[in-house]
Amino acid sequence: MKKNQLGQSELFVSEIGLGCMSLGTDERQAAAIIDAALDLGVNFLDTADLYDNGRNEEIVGKAIAGKRDQVILATKVGNRRIPGQEGWVWDASKAYIVEAVKGSLKRLGTDYIDLYQLHGGMIEDNIDETIEAFEQLKQEGVIRAYGISSIRPNVIREYVSRSSIASVMNQYSIVDRRAEEEVLPLLEQAQVSVIARGPLASGALATGRQPVKGALDYELEDLASLREQLEQIDQNLTQLAIRYSLSHPAVAAAIPGARTLEQLKQNAAAAAMPPLTSDQIAFIRAISKANVYTAHR
Repeated sequence: MKKNQLGQSELFVSEIGLGCMSLGTDERQAAAIIDAALDLGVNFLDTADLYDNGRNEEIVGKAIAGKRDQVILATKVGNRRIPGQEGWVWDASKAYIVEAVKGSLKRLGTDYIDLYQLHGGMIEDNIDETIEAFEQLKQEGVIRAYGISSIRPNVIREYVSRSSIASVMNQYSIVDRRAEEEVLPLLEQAQVSVIARGPLASGALATGRQPVKGALDYELEDLASLREQLEQIDQNLTQLAIRYSLSHPAVAAAIPGARTLEQLKQNAAAAAMPPLTSDQIAFIRAISKANVYTAHR
């Protein structure tokens, strides 16, 4: 499988990764999916301390035990659990980040994280302090590179101008094209890689799965019409959708999730497809909606 450099870091990630949030809590099944992913050439695994209250990190850690050198391991920080209090609070402080990484390392069973990502971010954060935390962890060798997971153009712009982030994880698919207008061009110019999450839009763009709910700017009937028009390209829908998310030069990897081995195989098969042609991209853009950022700035 093709591997792409993540920003200007030393990390090279498979163009199709595995979003681990959807693995669930069955250790055996999750391990089977991760093992199969590695066999298929996937080396990029993405989790977060938020998923299943840290359980996802533990499951991923156990699954890659003895195979750590085969994996580019990414996790996230910023959502803090307060003992005795329900839910999570947002905490992008340096003190919290340098402490929280210890828990992730323990749960993942590793002494370093390849890509440590801020799991969100707001313009009101003390961004310089947040950057200082990641830079310190990088200098200490605890992490190899860092990035942010954000759909907010104004926040992304601040990190691009102030930090040495390697990547921005951003929701990007045929039905969510918000990043195309301002985020993707900005990141391409800055040589910061995009990690495209949600390329299948929660299954709305997956082969053999009928959408059960709408997506951004799309009602169910809109999705049905779009899927029907995409059939004119005469390619597997899952793989077509993933290749679209990979079609922009700023995108280094797409990270669909997989609940089953069959879903994983469908996703990974996109690696064997040739890149979309300019005519195919133009057709997809003509029949889909050019969404724009409004509330999330």
